[in-house]
Amino acid sequence: MSPDLESPTDRDWVRQFIIANLPILPVPGIPEIRLHKAAPNSGLRRLAERDPQFGSPYWAHYWGGGLVLARYLLDRPETVIGRRVLDLGAGSGIVGIAAAKAGAAQVLAADVDPYAIAAIELNAALNDVTIETVIADLANGKPPAIDIVCVGDLFYDVALAGRIITFLDRCLAQGITILIGDPWRAHLPTSRLRLLAEYSVPDFGDGTASARPSGVFAFESSMSPQGEDGQDRS
Repeated sequence: MSPDLESPTDRDWVRQFIIANLPILPVPGIPEIRLHKAAPNSGLRRLAERDPQFGSPYWAHYWGGGLVLARYLLDRPETVIGRRVLDLGAGSGIVGIAAAKAGAAQVLAADVDPYAIAAIELNAALNDVTIETVIADLANGKPPAIDIVCVGDLFYDVALAGRIITFLDRCLAQGITILIGDPWRAHLPTSRLRLLAEYSVPDFGDGTASARPSGVFAFESSMSPQGEDGQDRS
């Protein structure tokens, strides 16, 4: 039977599973943050066996875009100090945690996966920050009351990328600043981006010993010439 994660009992079961099976580890290149992360013996298959609707556990792994965006916010706290931040497609919550640590006035972390929400709540408590969570596909509606939206690695699928770009255009229309972290994936809208910083970080599926260039970008309505370097980063 699929667990109803709105039930306190089942939500507590998932939280206890994460605590017991996903060890707390320092994040590569971001010693300020620790996260519950999947290990080879974490037994995530048990969650899939318990819940037929269990999806890919992206929240249990590092993604290059999330890592690079979190590092950027911690290095440049003036970007978010005193501002309301949305971590869109938050996964583990690493970007929202970095924003909170950097001094954001409020952080909202949104994801469609209830398991991600459980992980975000645990990771936020682990890092002594306060994050509001919401289980929702915010890309389908109006932007919430925020100043900055952070998008960590949501351009890995063409259909998803199209929906995210449409949502980001609605954000631009409301004067919301948009920051994107991404390891130059195939569906990244490079013609709309201005490169702000670049770091070498591990990526999903890679070992922590390997790294690849990942960028932090401002998403804009039109491309400024100095942000267009013409390099193929795939």
